[in-house]
Amino acid sequence: MSVLLEFAIFPTDKGDSVSKQVSKVINLIRESGVNYQLTAMGTLIETDTLPEALDIVNRSYNILSEDSKRVYSTMNIDIQKGKNNRLKTKVEAIESKIGQVSR
Repeated sequence: MSVLLEFAIFPTDKGDSVSKQVSKVINLIRESGVNYQLTAMGTLIETDTLPEALDIVNRSYNILSEDSKRVYSTMNIDIQKGKNNRLKTKVEAIESKIGQVSR
């Protein structure tokens, strides 16, 4: 099974720039060992199970809530049985039709 979860999570009480806080979340994701892709507006992760993906979101919230009064998050989930490595193969499917895309 492949769970693609795209989410953005950040504190709302730290001013205009929250890269200091968000970098802690990205480090958590990187250290978790799951495949991920950082974008300007959020992060995509791929896990084998939904609980594993939701655990990363929960742990991300826990990191941010340590010194924030308010944390905002959005999330999209795509779950497909019998598939894996979709974080890579979905992009490759487009590139096979139109050539390399910006990543």
